[in-house]
Amino acid sequence: MKEPLNLKEAFQLLKKRLLFIIVITAIFTTITGIASYFILTPIYQSSTQILVNHAKSKDAVYSPNEVQTNIQLITTYNAIIKSPAILDKVIKKENLKMTSGQLNKLISVSNEQESQLVNITVQNENPQKSKDIANAIATTFQSEIKTIMNIDNVSILAKAELGSRIKPNPVLNMTIALVIGLMASVGVAFLLEYLDNTLKEDRDIEDQLGLPVLGTINIMNLDQATKENKSKMRINETRGDSIGSQR
Repeated sequence: MKEPLNLKEAFQLLKKRLLFIIVITAIFTTITGIASYFILTPIYQSSTQILVNHAKSKDAVYSPNEVQTNIQLITTYNAIIKSPAILDKVIKKENLKMTSGQLNKLISVSNEQESQLVNITVQNENPQKSKDIANAIATTFQSEIKTIMNIDNVSILAKAELGSRIKPNPVLNMTIALVIGLMASVGVAFLLEYLDNTLKEDRDIEDQLGLPVLGTINIMNLDQATKENKSKMRINETRGDSIGSQR
């Protein structure tokens, strides 16, 4: 069984497998970039805001109790906004090829705590569609709530604008792929080293066979050794000639 690598050996292994790590990381990042830019369908998002305020009346007086009542009503309003009673009319108005259940999945309704503002967010593959649907939901809810709840306390605070792209985020995806690719390649490099049973050093022989190493034989290049010997002989002959001439 192999001994755990120390820090120095780990760095040497990473250095040895550096090209492998770079290639794997580059492949991960490139594939993710191609998928994000050219394969995955972009999704756009548009948002509109409605305000739940006190009922419209010439003699209406601002009351904290009425504000609290409106805040409590928002939970009910959020459910009504996503109900078929509103969405079916939006589908008909915008000529959408989907059911109210499918449209429901594209919509999110939220409000900040203790706030009378309601945010209606729509996601769609078409930026113009996301804008039109969001505005249609707001106007339809504003008109229908008068009949459903017999109250007129909803006004549109901000209309939706042309949808902005929210996903996929190529830069974020490629950054994540870079990190994952780096981690995966380093892990594979260590795994390959662990599975490599070839004997490379004296210590490997002692670990695998449990026998002490008595000696080693270095690998010699005969051609190179012959050339070096000839060079030494020439140098010695030259020195001998020089000494003979001096005598």
